[in-house]
Amino acid sequence: MVKDIHSHFMDRKTHLQPEPLDPQLTIAAYAQGIFPMPDEDGRIQWYAPDPRAILEHENLHVSRSLRATIRKGIYEIRSDTAFTQVMRCCAMREETWINEAFIQTYTLLHRLGLAHSVEAWKDGTLVGGLYGVTLGGAFMGESMFSHATDASKVCLVALVEHLKRQGFVLHDTQFLTPHLQSLGVTEIPRKEYERRLQAALQLSCHW
Repeated sequence: MVKDIHSHFMDRKTHLQPEPLDPQLTIAAYAQGIFPMPDEDGRIQWYAPDPRAILEHENLHVSRSLRATIRKGIYEIRSDTAFTQVMRCCAMREETWINEAFIQTYTLLHRLGLAHSVEAWKDGTLVGGLYGVTLGGAFMGESMFSHATDASKVCLVALVEHLKRQGFVLHDTQFLTPHLQSLGVTEIPRKEYERRLQAALQLSCHW
């Protein structure tokens, strides 16, 4: 375990040698507000964005149509029943940073109880989902996918309700995108994020 991840990585990203992602280093990085993503050549880069995107749970935007979908119970929502499958589905797009090394590493974190998935199923088929890392009272969202209307959004609503029940106080989404912004995600300065992260790490929230 490194003593200070910040002494190893730049604010935005630093090239490392192309080697498998180390789970212990990954968790140490998350605990200091840093997360990994590979470049096109598979080399791991480490990010600490400023500002940082987060979802304040009270700001979650649930549209009228999404509320109707949830009321109809179109999807069966499950958790942690197909973690690796969710990751592979998230990677099934033209451009993705989720490579096989990441799938193996995060699957190991899942087995250790540090990474989780929320899944939408319809007629026995996985049609939407999301996954992320949990530390203390913080959830670090990684990616989501949808193969059916509103499937990933239904998962997000279920996730937020679950995190609130379990006492999680920080929901990190890393970067702000137009899609995330439409769901209520906002940005805060990195210093504030780091302060809130350290407070969240003092909690012992259970998934």
